[in-house]
Amino acid sequence: MNKKRSTTVFSPNPGETLGQSKAFLAFQEQLSKVAPVNRPVLILGERGTGKELAAVRLHYLSQRWQGPLIALNCSALAPSLLESELFGHEKGAFTGATQMRSGRFEAAHRGTLFLDEVGTLPLEVQEKILRVVEYGCFERVGGSTTIEVDVRILAATNVDLKEFAINGRFKQDLLDRLSFEVLYLPPLRMRNDDILLLANHFAARMAFELGLDDIPRFSKAAEKSLSLYDWPGNIRELKNVVERAVYRSETGLVDKISFDPFASPFAVKSTQEKEVSKRSGQDQDLDELNLTEAVWKFKVRLLEKALAKAGYNQTEAARILGLSYHQFRGLYRKYQTWREGKIK
Repeated sequence: MNKKRSTTVFSPNPGETLGQSKAFLAFQEQLSKVAPVNRPVLILGERGTGKELAAVRLHYLSQRWQGPLIALNCSALAPSLLESELFGHEKGAFTGATQMRSGRFEAAHRGTLFLDEVGTLPLEVQEKILRVVEYGCFERVGGSTTIEVDVRILAATNVDLKEFAINGRFKQDLLDRLSFEVLYLPPLRMRNDDILLLANHFAARMAFELGLDDIPRFSKAAEKSLSLYDWPGNIRELKNVVERAVYRSETGLVDKISFDPFASPFAVKSTQEKEVSKRSGQDQDLDELNLTEAVWKFKVRLLEKALAKAGYNQTEAARILGLSYHQFRGLYRKYQTWREGKIK
């Protein structure tokens, strides 16, 4: 018996799905539970958390694993091209349509269609997708023949689709049908036990790519830096940071971590930085202040010093202060309001 070959747009890399943290294992358990259920799944997560890899795992754990896995990044095409790309077109449907062309839905028949960045879909395309989800049929652009397909839809986004629906930017009916199950990918800052595990994996792979004899090791200081960083770019950022560190290292021990590749080694202190340094170095008479005012003055001093030291990189400043990025942003907003009041 001949098996149908699987058509996929992905080359799954199992290494990037490594993890041992509670948040990671809980997500994988939820994914494994819904994978065999032949219903749409919505994958939500910040940029760089691995939504594509989650879609791959959902497909290969489903009963459709021998069928095709087809994907479309909905933000990669102009709105005028999306309908043709998804549903195909008939010859002569528009200028340049010299022959009939099938779309992604037909290519995914008896398999899975993954719609990445689904929040960017135009409303008219959403309407047509809704019909496919409800009735399993559609017409090509410029055609009148009804085409039936058997497709499981997986969708992913990093935007708030509920808010989009309230504001009329996403059809509530389509959102209801795509969200049979909603999977939330945990950000890397919630997977602290996985950071060094992933870092060592990426380091070993980069060493192999560079033809190095030894597997790189991280110094204690480097490990601490990696563990304390907030990782706004998640796994994708971790991979870049680690690979850059291994590439730049002169020995098998990686002890320097650069989180910002744009940091100039020739940068000079700006006037603002000099003013902050001057204010920070001045002794202030806290005896005349009440406790609340004195604590706030001390917070301001530490915040300004951290910002100056981090080159005004807020993520790095948060790390220096030992705060999460969200904690730092709350403090920074209060600081801005206070500073605007002082200037006025």
